[in-house]
Amino acid sequence: MDRFDCVSPLDFRYYDDSLREVFDPYVTESARVRSEAMVEAAVARVLARMGICSDEIADEIADAAEQVTPAEVAEEEARIHHNIRALVNCMKRYVSDEAKPYVHFTLTSFDVIDSATAWRFKRAALDGLLPMLEDLERILIDLARREAETLQVGRTHGQHGSPVTFGLAIAEYVSRLGGRIEAIRTTAENLRGKISGAVGAYNASSIMIDDPLQFEREVLAELGLEPSPASTQVVEAEFVTDFIHALVSCFSVLANLADDMRNLQRTEINEVAESFEADQVGSSTMPHKRNPWNFENVKSMWKQFMPRMMTVYSDQISEHQRDLSNSASQRWQPEIIVGLANSVARLTKIMGRLVTDAEQMRENLRMTEGMIGAEPAYILLAAHGHPEAHEAVRRLTLQAQETGRPLGELLQESEELAGYWAQITERQREIILDPAQYTGIAAEKTRMLCDRWEERLQSPVAG
Repeated sequence: MDRFDCVSPLDFRYYDDSLREVFDPYVTESARVRSEAMVEAAVARVLARMGICSDEIADEIADAAEQVTPAEVAEEEARIHHNIRALVNCMKRYVSDEAKPYVHFTLTSFDVIDSATAWRFKRAALDGLLPMLEDLERILIDLARREAETLQVGRTHGQHGSPVTFGLAIAEYVSRLGGRIEAIRTTAENLRGKISGAVGAYNASSIMIDDPLQFEREVLAELGLEPSPASTQVVEAEFVTDFIHALVSCFSVLANLADDMRNLQRTEINEVAESFEADQVGSSTMPHKRNPWNFENVKSMWKQFMPRMMTVYSDQISEHQRDLSNSASQRWQPEIIVGLANSVARLTKIMGRLVTDAEQMRENLRMTEGMIGAEPAYILLAAHGHPEAHEAVRRLTLQAQETGRPLGELLQESEELAGYWAQITERQREIILDPAQYTGIAAEKTRMLCDRWEERLQSPVAG
């Protein structure tokens, strides 16, 4: 099928060849069938180790798992209307009559499905998504270090607040993204499988195997997984729920970063800019436009995938040992991985060549620099004994706004404050009168955060 015949824009617009190369082995329908066949092969290998079937039979089943195709499984499913039985029937075509009884031996469908899903999601995260996120994290660390001393006005409620540095603004995202990287790694490592049968009581395997728990552990070890502690017909839902929550909350961090960068590109602010290509068009009718479309795309993608977390929470509910009410809805979960990966790739490209304008940041600070000294002024006045320092400074800020005079001048002229002002040191007065001096430890904190997360990237914490 041509990609332009697809229904989902994820397929024809956002899941490009570079992402396919990384994620196809884990998120496609073909990957689902092949990973489920892998589980069947793992079971056969453990059966052989336990002496229940021969090594030759296990090898036949493993070879069948390699040979079976998603297309033939789909054709068989269309005939019998059961996906795992279709896989089993197709695998049996590739083995001898002696081996056929041991394909899917003692298993139920969701022993295969849930174990395969855990393997696919774990590998998609560890081999695909996390390396991408770590690349973005390093770009943000480099940007934060570069801009550690770049003065910028802080903004709260959309209003000018105390000064920061642009490096600190980015370093805060370094920390937030770093935390999400660790959460994704931990929850991916903790994804679980099961080989516990139709109701989680090991009914079938216990007929043939003295220690069905050990059988389960060995099969899942073949896949790099651990057992769900208390599975029913399905793995406990919280392992996948926690994993996808980590993905979605990471998406939220990226959307927040993108939204901040988009707002800093407003004409009235104009502190950063995407690096535009020579032939890039910003508007179909206004040739001068340079729209922050990449940052807007990230926020838009987040709006599409973030609400799906509610579906994941709903999928935790499965009546008694299992019902089918989450069967269809869970099939969309791989799209969350791909949607996040698309936005990570986009931000990596854009943040890696972000253009910053330090002079414009300084110019924006000048808009309210006469007022920024209000906070240090009231703190220092209070420290020297003024009983209503906040109110005294607040009244002077109103006077400054009405007269257009700098707050610093009014502070120095105030007879009410003269005795307190005299006690303030020269260095403290400089901080009140020059907002460029009032950045706290912004640069120091920036470098501290960058050092911390650089070190943690080199020594990742595994779950």
